[in-house]
Amino acid sequence: MCRQGKTVGECLVIAAATGLGLGYLPLIPGTWGTLAGIPICLLFNLGGWVCYVSGTVVLSAVSVWAAGRADQIFAVHDSPRVVIDEICGFLVTMAFVPPGLLTIGLGFALFRFFDIVKPFPVGYVDRNVPGGWGVMLDDLTAGVYANLSLQVAIQIISRVRPGVL
Repeated sequence: MCRQGKTVGECLVIAAATGLGLGYLPLIPGTWGTLAGIPICLLFNLGGWVCYVSGTVVLSAVSVWAAGRADQIFAVHDSPRVVIDEICGFLVTMAFVPPGLLTIGLGFALFRFFDIVKPFPVGYVDRNVPGGWGVMLDDLTAGVYANLSLQVAIQIISRVRPGVL
């Protein structure tokens, strides 16, 4: 993950930005990053909504910086190895959602859908915002779309199948 010639600081940035190396896994690094968001989501939920929101905001802010530094270290904008943006995007997806097998599964699928399809303005942000903000904002925006869709799905499921959630 961290090669010779890198400083300790650069290695720490790479570790954070790649989700402790998950971004190096083959084929679907964004999906691996999203999966890494699940235990973080569950951990943040243990402290209630204030802890969840605070943790998500702090992690996202640190991630903007880490993703920007990773852009410089890798010498490429939004490298597929950088998955901290997917982790934070998934946390946004699950904000104010009761964690459970069904909601996490739906949230995961919805976030990956919006992150891959990139409907406006997700795709615009992805193509036009530089640095760490550009890496992070498209996934955070995809997370907002996924969260709104998930909230609607929860309401529909709760009316059609009361007690399932």
